[in-house]
Amino acid sequence: MSRLFSPEFRSVFIKTLGLTLLALVALWFGLTSLVEWLALPWLETLIPGLPSWAGWLGGIIAAIALAFGMALLIAPVTAIIAGLFLDDVAEVVERTDYPGDPPGRAMPALRSLALAIKFFGVVILGNIVALLLLLVPGINIAAFFIVNGYLLGREFFEFAAMRFRPETEARALRKKYAGTVFLAGLLIAAFLAVPLVNLVTPLFAAAMMVHLHKAISARESHAPIQNSRKPRPSSSSGSTMNSTRPE
Repeated sequence: MSRLFSPEFRSVFIKTLGLTLLALVALWFGLTSLVEWLALPWLETLIPGLPSWAGWLGGIIAAIALAFGMALLIAPVTAIIAGLFLDDVAEVVERTDYPGDPPGRAMPALRSLALAIKFFGVVILGNIVALLLLLVPGINIAAFFIVNGYLLGREFFEFAAMRFRPETEARALRKKYAGTVFLAGLLIAAFLAVPLVNLVTPLFAAAMMVHLHKAISARESHAPIQNSRKPRPSSSSGSTMNSTRPE
């Protein structure tokens, strides 16, 4: 959190926030046009002769539904924006907080974009499931945090890890520390749930996962290497040969 508004982050902060806002505005107009094109004519055909106040009421209900839909779309928008700027965030964190460590390697642009688009689709499907679970008493709000905590934690951690490891190794490391990564993902989901603050979720999530990957890598490097070879039995007793000759 302390890094988000620091001078080192200023450039990537402006780019990330600006692109996130543009994407959300474009989605808002796209969803509004879709509702006006499909939903309103269908409603007028279904119930002909609607009074004028019904149109206003329908517009208000549609606006509330659109705002709710936009709240759910912030997570996938965050994922795809992060895919474009994660390397910029990671470079700042690595340069300022880990100056003695070798820097990571930026992923190729096309590979980074492909992973971001793939995750965009996964998060969309996950949030559709979370939206359906909102109707189930007892797990409705928890569903948002569980789904986004798992998906965002997985994606951001693997993005950070792939700066230093092959994709298969990054995925294996994430699975090994699945509980830790999930708890970090829950922090991202909590950050995502705060209005306006959630616009800088890509910065927060990417920076935090760089720190988490560094911590896990340090733990892995200091883990004791267990010798799988069994110790050989001592040959000091019972193995000495009688060297005396019989008379």
